[in-house]
Amino acid sequence: MDKNLEDLILKYVLQNAIRYKGKANQNVIIGKLFSAKPELKKDKKNLSKIFEQIKSIVKKVNSMKLEDQENLLKKLAPELLERKIEKKELPELKNIKDKVVMRLAPYPSGPLHIGNAKPFLLNDYYVKKYKGNLLLVIDDTIGSEEKMIVKDAYNLIIDGLNWLNIKFDKKIYYKSDRLDIYYKYAEILIKKNKAYVCFCNTEELRENRFNKKECKHRNNSVENNLSFWKDILANKYKEGQATLRIKTSMQHKNPAFRDRVLFRISNRSHPRVKNKYSVWPLLEFSWAVDDHLLNITHILRGKDLMIESEMEKYIWNILNWKHPEIIYTGLLKIESLKLSKSKSQKEVLSKKYIGWDDPRTFSLQSLKRRNFKADAIRNFLFSTGLTLNDVTVPIETLYNENRKIIEPIANRYFFINDPVKIKIENSPNLNVEINLHPDFPERGTRKFKTKNEFYISSRDYKLIEENNLYRLMECLNFAKKGNKFIFHSKEYEKFKADGKMIMHWLPVEKDLVNVEVLMEDGTLAKGLGESLMKNLKFNTVIQGERFGFIKLDKKEKDKLVFWFTHK
Repeated sequence: MDKNLEDLILKYVLQNAIRYKGKANQNVIIGKLFSAKPELKKDKKNLSKIFEQIKSIVKKVNSMKLEDQENLLKKLAPELLERKIEKKELPELKNIKDKVVMRLAPYPSGPLHIGNAKPFLLNDYYVKKYKGNLLLVIDDTIGSEEKMIVKDAYNLIIDGLNWLNIKFDKKIYYKSDRLDIYYKYAEILIKKNKAYVCFCNTEELRENRFNKKECKHRNNSVENNLSFWKDILANKYKEGQATLRIKTSMQHKNPAFRDRVLFRISNRSHPRVKNKYSVWPLLEFSWAVDDHLLNITHILRGKDLMIESEMEKYIWNILNWKHPEIIYTGLLKIESLKLSKSKSQKEVLSKKYIGWDDPRTFSLQSLKRRNFKADAIRNFLFSTGLTLNDVTVPIETLYNENRKIIEPIANRYFFINDPVKIKIENSPNLNVEINLHPDFPERGTRKFKTKNEFYISSRDYKLIEENNLYRLMECLNFAKKGNKFIFHSKEYEKFKADGKMIMHWLPVEKDLVNVEVLMEDGTLAKGLGESLMKNLKFNTVIQGERFGFIKLDKKEKDKLVFWFTHK
């Protein structure tokens, strides 16, 4: 067998064993392996070898002490070591002289997603720790055309913050209501001869910066600049014809810092104020003004905004304002996820996605609808700590945090995805009773009456090989002889020694229910569920045996529709 494949199986077995107190489940490993590498299913020639290898590795790992399993997985793949997630200690805030006041700065181009929720939670943590005040300031100034403001985002952002239990001040600030304040301080900079109106086009501006050359408009008089500024506000210039720039050193080591643009003209309609304004500040100017006027003491932001912070400081120095303390955090990256608000916006507005809660957005709304718990999100994000370094975390870490919460409450049911009907010759009629939850027998049981016809998943059906022993979970053992399936025995002990795989199943009967599951990639898994599922209430989370956690989203006349949570 390929050494890489063998190593992968070992990692999966170790991870599963550690999760379940040192004992790995062979069938779970098979399902996870084929999910990660579906091409292996087609390799009929080597399937038996793969099964034998999994069985051998499971036996070896299960004979190890739990501590030794953990040490080995830590050595081979520490990112999969999910049994204990130790939250990293967050540093204390510096320079606390007055009451701590911090702010959230969401840009309303869409809802918050799992990736950009972290700084919001960190702000909330510190304000609660120091009994301070947290302001919500919606950063809805018109920016580049690629970052379009969406009307729905205003409420979606607030809804997401409330779901995460982030406590912010009742008064919400909107930058689109504060344009006249920004204009006032722009005029003050002009009067101090620290800002000027520039008529260079984009290409000229870029070339001058690169060559460290002052713009020909830079030395216009204060009086002329004030006149030009009033003309800009009076809509006498078109978009792209004029900007307001701040005077910095043209020798600055960072070209982007050289005479940076503070205001630009945009005639796009705004969701809240429509076309009332056509002159909009860039982020660092509006924040330089607001962080002072709103008495912000500490700013926590991503390290990608360092140049904006430097510009804020530059403006504070001109106006002789006190500097808040600035804390930076690295970016959070989640393995196998490409999070993009601009992509999600495009797909939602084009109707390719079903809405802002489409599972492919990984928005807070989508996670909530899939039955992720807010505490799991918080624990996951806090576990990455506060550091300047970018942090990459496996998606399984998030799933594990959520699994800790929902696994004890999720009853088990059979859902057969893409069902195939089989007939097992000589099968006796059986009355099968299975606990709703293996750890809580007091919750009751599911009861089945079986004959000789069963539904199994097409995935399991394709894996059945002749002359091997298979088991229908908690029911019976069978083998394949030629084109027929033959009853072997009922007892699990007779399967345990040489059996290949345990399958979930349903008896062929008229009371089964049609089920659809919206998966995290937007596809639909369709199949059959046991009749007891008809009694489930909306938003109930269950565990589909050997499928994963799913939440009942709606009941239709002829089917139940679930949303997939995770494995």
